[in-house]
Amino acid sequence: MSRIAFVFSGQGSQYIGMAKDICENFKEAADIFKQASESLGYDMEEMVFYGDEETLKITENTQPALVTASIACLQPLLIEGITAEFAAGLSLGEYSAHVYSGTFSFENAVKLVRKRGKFMQEAVPIGVGSMTAILGIDRESVFKACSMAKDQGVVEPANFNCPGQIVISGHIKAVEKASAVALEMGAKRAVPLAVSAPFHCSLLIPAGEKLREEFEKVRINPMRVPVLANITGDVVESEEFVKESLINQVSRCVMWEDCVRTMISKGVDTFVEIGPGKVLSGFIKKIDKNVKVLNVEDMDSLKAAISAIKR
Repeated sequence: MSRIAFVFSGQGSQYIGMAKDICENFKEAADIFKQASESLGYDMEEMVFYGDEETLKITENTQPALVTASIACLQPLLIEGITAEFAAGLSLGEYSAHVYSGTFSFENAVKLVRKRGKFMQEAVPIGVGSMTAILGIDRESVFKACSMAKDQGVVEPANFNCPGQIVISGHIKAVEKASAVALEMGAKRAVPLAVSAPFHCSLLIPAGEKLREEFEKVRINPMRVPVLANITGDVVESEEFVKESLINQVSRCVMWEDCVRTMISKGVDTFVEIGPGKVLSGFIKKIDKNVKVLNVEDMDSLKAAISAIKR
């Protein structure tokens, strides 16, 4: 019997029309979009299905839209009786994982992540920070490259995605210098990312402090399913740790590779990426090519996933 983990998309995977055909075929999925609209006070369906990329790309719109699309794509699996023994998400996706686990309600999640997006963007003015993916060298080398560029400002590892792909984040000049040093140390490429702020570094600490105030309004429930914490790469140890984990997550490194390895060590052999895109599927295949990786973002991928799980 397979041990399944549900994993949820992070920011950057969004596109106009995500989850649309699933919503057209499942009332339960369409209802998720209606709940988001009621909670946020604007038409989520209109923005995601028929809007424009520029509006969707605004961080405080992107984050609730992605959580909404992911939880909508989850509904058909639940209808089919398919459940997971673990849940995880990359950065923003950790909120979707907690919704699945019942840690907090979907309505609270979309409100929280809209504020999260706003606070993250406000923390660092546009044009001050950047992020770059360093390909082809190990963690120790990336830490060393960042250390050697500190004279130019803040630069820190932001995402350990998979072997050979580590993202760094911070002040533009510091990121540029660390990237150059990494290339001198043998990195294959340094790829600047199209982001509006330097996420997951210490420049975002003020965003976390504002988010703390929002979390004071949210009730944390017992987790029905273990959730992996981005900041530790391990299972969230208690309900008390949930808030601290998510508050610190905006300014701390995302240990995605560690999250995946932890789930595999606990017997997970099937990962289902839920929500737009296949970014996490690609990372997981690079972490361990022996596990089964599926995704659910539209009717075709949904049917394929259900067939593979129930086979």
